[in-house]
Amino acid sequence: MSRGIVLAALAALASSAGPALAADMVAKARPVVAAPPPAWDIAFGAAIVSDYNFRGISQSNRKPSVSAYFEPRYNISGNLQAYVGLAANSISFPNSAAAEIDLYGGLRSTFGALTLDVGAWYYWYPGGQAHDGLSPATPFLPNGNGIYAKVDFWEVYGKVGYAFNDNFSVGANVFYSPSWLNTGASGTYLSGTSKYLFPALSNGVQFYASGELGHYWIGTTKVDGAVFTFPINLPDYTTWNVGVGWTYKVFTVDLRYYDTDLSKENCNILTADHTATGGGIASPANPLGNQSKWCGAAFVAKLAVDLTLNTNIK
Repeated sequence: MSRGIVLAALAALASSAGPALAADMVAKARPVVAAPPPAWDIAFGAAIVSDYNFRGISQSNRKPSVSAYFEPRYNISGNLQAYVGLAANSISFPNSAAAEIDLYGGLRSTFGALTLDVGAWYYWYPGGQAHDGLSPATPFLPNGNGIYAKVDFWEVYGKVGYAFNDNFSVGANVFYSPSWLNTGASGTYLSGTSKYLFPALSNGVQFYASGELGHYWIGTTKVDGAVFTFPINLPDYTTWNVGVGWTYKVFTVDLRYYDTDLSKENCNILTADHTATGGGIASPANPLGNQSKWCGAAFVAKLAVDLTLNTNIK
């Protein structure tokens, strides 16, 4: 075969192979850009608990309670969210208030592993009846305790959280009210929290363990000539809780232990418990020595469902 024929054959082969090689090359993939989250969303949920425990003190006379909430949210930017909320809890208060209705709102922001939350909260207890001894229509409770018809109050709050990784996070919270439970006494609650998420199981169930340690500084009451005939320096106290739970899709089961360092007599001073009994140590603030069990050790079980309009349930 002549040299010219060989060169011609190689040139033809190269010409025919060119398109095939180009077709076999993998085209560079375009980057996938996630769709931005919707600007508006609504979170809502409900729960049933064996005892509505608020900062270490039972609000439901150690009995089951139900709750529900509704929270519209607006994403101002990728890391800043505004929210308002409405929540309701069943309670058992000495003034026979119908329920606890919570109105709240604030701003949440995220900076990497750091989260911040600031806002205000109003606690409304409609339908309360006075037991102040001022008239035959408003006698003291049978155990001698007194309470206002209106115990509504508001507070401002700030929360900060930090996630060390996908499993472990810690937080700190502070709440302040100028008139705790409408007593005229200021209330400042400071707490620290921690939570550990265990790796999710293959079926989607994820276990966690969490706890909180808090302290409540409560000031001096106003003088009204009825419930408070002289100023009372309400007792401060420390409270803590620790528990475990698990989540599955939108459902949460939580099992938790609560306790405080309040004596039964000081618990009665703070709660005006209508189920409190005498026999304790008397004091000017608790002349009958009434004792309440609302602040002692408690085990609470909770079943909750939480979701948003944009939740994808599979």
